[in-house]
Parts: sequence; C-alpha cells; structure tokens
Amino acid sequence: MSQLQVHIVTPEGVRFAQDAEMVTLPGVEGEMGVFANHEPLITRIVPGELVLQTGEERKVLAVGEGFVRISADRVVLLCDMALYEEEIEEAKVAEAVERAQQALRQKELGEEEQAATAALLARSLAQLKVKRRRRPA
Repeated sequence: MSQLQVHIVTPEGVRFAQDAEMVTLPGVEGEMGVFANHEPLITRIVPGELVLQTGEERKVLAVGEGFVRISADRVVLLCDMALYEEEIEEAKVAEAVERAQQALRQKELGEEEQAATAALLARSLAQLKVKRRRRPA
C-alpha cells in the first residue's frame, strides 16, 4: 500500500515525522480519512482524536486546533497540541475539565477568557477521549 509522509508540528516542535498508510483527522466538518493520492486540500482541524495507521501498527494522539495541508503523498498538521495516550494524565485532565465547566457555568468571564476557557475545555475533552478509548464500557 502507498505511504504518506506525515508531519505533526506543535509550538513545542515536531511531534511526529514518519510514514503512514492512513491518517484519520478530526476535521472541522467531521472525521476525515486520508490515504495516499488524496486530492490537495487545506482545512482546519478541531480538538479530537488523530489516528495513524501503518500495517498492523496504530498510533493515536489527542490533537488540538490547527490546520492540515494534504497532498498526494504528504500530510502536514500544524496544531496547538499533540499528545500520545501515554502522555496524558487522566486525573489532571479530568480536574481541568471540571474547572473549565464550572468557570463557563458561572458566566463571569470576559469574552477573551470565555474563549480561552472553551478552547481549554475542548483540548481537555479530546485528551480524555483518547485516554479512555480502550476501556470497556
């Protein structure tokens, strides 16, 4: 199967630079699967789960907001967060979710604080989704 060169870049640096057969992204209009020979595309991504598939190997990351540029043989993702499941501290993230939800419910935040808190909440929920994805219901 054809390979894609995949690069995931955050403000901290390159988080992933490797080939993959398929990438599943949390696009602004829903989940999007990308294979080699994809039509060129630039789009926004939202906080969520990113899956990299190579043969039997599957890597899952929680990603934040950003942009992705897709071409026939390359996927370049620029985002504000990219964490592997093992990097996520579930208890700390769950606390951050609770604090953000409380702050948003109180409605005492200014517009900028409200937007920043909502963005933090979205990134935290993406992390919890990735961390909890393999647990039985």
